[in-house]
Amino acid sequence: MKGNNGDFRSFLSLLQSEGELVRVKQDVSAEFELAAVTAKLDGKQAVLFEKVRGSKIAVACNVVGTPRRFYLAIAGDSRKVDQAAAADIKKAIHARITEALGSLSPPSKVQGGVPFEKNSSRNLHDLPIVTHFEKDAGPFITSSVVFAKDQEKGNQNQSTHRLLRLDDRHMAIRMVEGRHLHKCFTYARDHGEDLKVAIAIGVHPAVNIAAAYQAAYGVDEMLIANSLLGGRLVLAKTGYSQLYVPSHAEIVLEGRILKDRTHEEWMVEMLRTYDFKRKQPVFELERIRFCDNAIYHDILPGYAEHRLLMGLPVEAKMFDYVKNVVPTTQAVHLTDGGSNWLAAVIQIKKRLEGEPKNALMAAFSAHPSLKMATVVDDDIDPTDPVAVEYAIATRCQADRDLLIMPNTKGSSLDPSSDQANLLTTKVGIDATASLLKSKERFEIAKIPGEEKIKLADYL
Repeated sequence: MKGNNGDFRSFLSLLQSEGELVRVKQDVSAEFELAAVTAKLDGKQAVLFEKVRGSKIAVACNVVGTPRRFYLAIAGDSRKVDQAAAADIKKAIHARITEALGSLSPPSKVQGGVPFEKNSSRNLHDLPIVTHFEKDAGPFITSSVVFAKDQEKGNQNQSTHRLLRLDDRHMAIRMVEGRHLHKCFTYARDHGEDLKVAIAIGVHPAVNIAAAYQAAYGVDEMLIANSLLGGRLVLAKTGYSQLYVPSHAEIVLEGRILKDRTHEEWMVEMLRTYDFKRKQPVFELERIRFCDNAIYHDILPGYAEHRLLMGLPVEAKMFDYVKNVVPTTQAVHLTDGGSNWLAAVIQIKKRLEGEPKNALMAAFSAHPSLKMATVVDDDIDPTDPVAVEYAIATRCQADRDLLIMPNTKGSSLDPSSDQANLLTTKVGIDATASLLKSKERFEIAKIPGEEKIKLADYL
């Protein structure tokens, strides 16, 4: 697959050849300035900052900040999506992830002699860690993939976590209770041990995507990454933690999450609001290793790259869940207005009354953070908010088509919810046309031949 050589640099080169990467050659500050420039490029090109003040390491941002670039990362072929509508690109992404999940294979492994072993440091200030927002707790690493040993299962776990730099050797690491890394940590802590980890920064986006996928407990996400990369992923064994990380990683940090130390932190989340303050475990650095001319990857919280990396793998999972319940499901779309996390639109080819509510229940089961979901017919574009609102306005009756579920488990990110107890009220909307009325009553009128008309021929 073109561009899928399994490393971060080859993907950036692919983006440049596709006209999808811009370079900033002037000196920029990692405090706010870099984030501000990246925000201006949201939904546009990826960007490589060649000179970051106080560091010798370049920074890449907005790498998979559009669905097209996301698709390139997992398929490597732009021809299938260059002329495609947004909904069709989403379908192609979902299909590719489903295909990868059906053909898992272990990556190759090497014992050493990899590029990230060429340089080392023991000081976190050598990295261009970015301070993104006005009220941030400090500079955060936002693109890290954390590798840990699952001592219960005996295999590795990989997941994405953000880390707040506290000093030259310590960072607070955000871990959601009950998720896989937290389980590994609590198992080690309960046995009186620190948890050794390796942290990779600057990996091929397929690795980030696999780490963000909410796989079942005990599933090795690197099998998913290897499948997305067509079998090209190679893992290298680290010296301190004895964990396997992508051999192409630009930067690898090794150390341990301390069993008996916490620190307060808060961060900007997908909703682009500040999360509440939490006491989180502390990571203590053993050593940083990095490539010659290393490239650091930063993800701007709450903007397109962050939302797509988190949301699109979940969309694929939701699609499989819903389609298993309603086989005529056409698409699942986590909306921009819901920060690609809290709200979804589900498109089905309705056969029976009641199917939309079954689809809603399946969607809420697949993605517990989901707060609002709307089911539409197959003549409504689920990625077009005006079309979805039209469906609600013309095909929904509130007394029979709303599904309201109070006091259900929700997202801790939603500031309107009971964040302490993770409780929210969920709303499902059946915005499909009733089968009890004539289909013609809901038909959207068309003008024959309109799609062939070119205004330039008339004006």
